Parts: sequence; structure tokens; C-alpha cells
Amino acid sequence: MNISSVLPYVQIILSILLIGGILLQRSEAGLGSAFGGDGVGGGTFTRRGSEKVLFRLTIVIAILFAITAFIALII
Repeated sequence: MNISSVLPYVQIILSILLIGGILLQRSEAGLGSAFGGDGVGGGTFTRRGSEKVLFRLTIVIAILFAITAFIALII
């Protein structure tokens, strides 16, 4: 098997995982906080437990997707 034949399938799987990881994350910042307001909840938001794991896993998947896209560009 050649890497150029497997790479599109890897990118499809990574993109689906990345979309799922982004959609599963909790959105704490409302429209008011985007313009400097306090937002609805007020205060700061810290990720704990499974939210932290999901956040870091999403970052890892995004980095892997970027690397595979760069490899596809070179090949």
C-alpha cells in the first residue's frame, strides 16, 4: 500500500473526529462576551474532568489533521 492511497481515508476519519470533538464542547462564551461584556454566566470558565480531556483530544486531532494535510500537499 502506498501512503498516497491511504492518506485521504485518514484525513476523512480525522475530519469526522475533529467535527465531533468541536461539536461536543461546551460553549461558555456568549455574544455579549465577544464585545467585551460579561456574558450570561459571568466569571471565568475552567475545564475540568472529561471536558479537559475532550479539549486536549480535539487539539491533538487538529494537529494530526494539519500534519496529514501538509503531507498530502507535499506528495
